[in-house]
Amino acid sequence: MQKFSLLDLSPIPEGRTAADALAATVDLARAAERSGYHRYWLAEHHNMPGIASAATAVVIGHVASATSTMRIGAGGIMLPNHAPLVVAEQFGTLATLFPGRIDLGLGRAPGTDMATARALRRHMAPDDSFPEDVQELIGYFGDGSDTAPVRAIPGAGTHVPVWILGSSLYGAQLAAWLGLPYAFASHFAPAMLEQALAVYRSTFRPSDRLEKPYVMMAAGVCAAATDAEAAFLRSSQLLAFARLRSGRPGKLPPPTRDVEREIPPPVMAGVEQALSCSATGSAATVRQRFRTLIDTFQPDELMVTGMIHDHGARVRSFEIAAEVLADLSEDAVAA
Repeated sequence: MQKFSLLDLSPIPEGRTAADALAATVDLARAAERSGYHRYWLAEHHNMPGIASAATAVVIGHVASATSTMRIGAGGIMLPNHAPLVVAEQFGTLATLFPGRIDLGLGRAPGTDMATARALRRHMAPDDSFPEDVQELIGYFGDGSDTAPVRAIPGAGTHVPVWILGSSLYGAQLAAWLGLPYAFASHFAPAMLEQALAVYRSTFRPSDRLEKPYVMMAAGVCAAATDAEAAFLRSSQLLAFARLRSGRPGKLPPPTRDVEREIPPPVMAGVEQALSCSATGSAATVRQRFRTLIDTFQPDELMVTGMIHDHGARVRSFEIAAEVLADLSEDAVAA
């Protein structure tokens, strides 16, 4: 692993607004760029009181304009919610405004509940057209013909890098078949990580976009001066995830010293399993955990994410993570 990146959901803490969250995202992106992160991705979620990145392409443009060197992209756009042409025009415009810096990760899930999905799509098709939609979208980014009946303008000729995102074998198989890079959502659904990476790597077909498999895995991180302080800060994310799983989504709660009292044991067990692909603690503890994950799964790139109620503590957490990952990357090059 030689590259490390950051996934930001623009969390809205309790006591704060969506405007505060978007301002924090810009501040975090600038700090991430200074810290050496390779890319900074934002994700599409809808009807979530605690997430401000619903209009993902708009936020990507805002972040790209506030930075200068990092790649900025979507991790991801939930393609079933959109017409491929509209996504091609949005990301073609971004790529035109910020040449060589825009990524497009595509997901197959709705990124929301079914009522909201119906509100987004209006007319929900009964068939799964995701593979065809991905290929249609990639086609709009190609050079194509000036006489084609439908073109993405801007978009045509931009060759925006397209990734397949997933948390199951489906995305791994599709990414391998299309010869695209693959990002696994192990930060919240790690159960099939090992199997999915094996399928992707063993069945990959080279394409004009990618010669050999390229894997990015995601991991949570909560780093602080001490293990105890990091565990305290992480309690906010545990509470938020438990509430989401219990059908009570909300803003990111403040941390607590006694999180076990607020989350029933069966729920906590599920939360801990879902968020198990993570590193929490001091720099030394985080380094050990990341080394284990990297040695075990051999990703080409590691993307970290994490929600902390206090913005300053969140920025510092990602700075510590960057210092650790930069050292591990140097170790890998030296080896």
